[in-house]
Amino acid sequence: MPNEILLQLQDISVHYGGVKALDGVNVAIDEGEIVALMGPNGAGKSTILKTIFGLAPIDSGSVLFYEKPIAPVSWKVVKMGIAFVPQGRRVFSNLTIEENLEMGGFAIGDKSELKRRTEEIFDLFPDLKQKRKQKANTLSGGQQQMLALARGLMIEPKVLLLDEPTLGLAPKVIKEVFEKIVEINQRRKTAIMIVEHNIKSVLNVAHRAYILNKGKIVLSGAVKDIQNSETLEKVFMGKFE
Repeated sequence: MPNEILLQLQDISVHYGGVKALDGVNVAIDEGEIVALMGPNGAGKSTILKTIFGLAPIDSGSVLFYEKPIAPVSWKVVKMGIAFVPQGRRVFSNLTIEENLEMGGFAIGDKSELKRRTEEIFDLFPDLKQKRKQKANTLSGGQQQMLALARGLMIEPKVLLLDEPTLGLAPKVIKEVFEKIVEINQRRKTAIMIVEHNIKSVLNVAHRAYILNKGKIVLSGAVKDIQNSETLEKVFMGKFE
């Protein structure tokens, strides 16, 4: 049996002022899948994530969750089980690691449930567990990115949206972040939609990919088909017509 489609964007168009950021975009992610959104700067990749999370003004089209239309509003989307980790390692720098995780679980009313989830996350991120009482601003860039990932998992999301999770990180740390993304996907069966400039690394972990150019999807499919396509190179070289 095929996996159930979790999340879909149907014919989505988004304008920022006079600029068309997305133009009739169709994207879907199935249960347990890692999907990459790729393309040059300004192609519309991050706008797709922001649209899902209620941070971009939709001109037309629909967002569906479990095949039912939703009106994306950030707090409602979180309650549905969609988490968003924006680019820039946005952690609460003056709070401890543990307090950062508790902020990620702000919607959990039960203290014992909050504690259970925190310990479960620490099992997944043992390096953070050792530093749980340290303030976030004492962590390295890579550790802060891991904390941002960990905090996003506190709501036990069905879909995790990641915007440029390796931006500005050293190659060794980039490798560790991608390994953790695969571990999250496999251990927790979390579907992950990822915007990433590091083409080779993201194609190594994704199941499917969408290539965007000027707000439109110009290619989509299984990773092996994307890797063998001339379109990928043309888009990134600015030669796609």
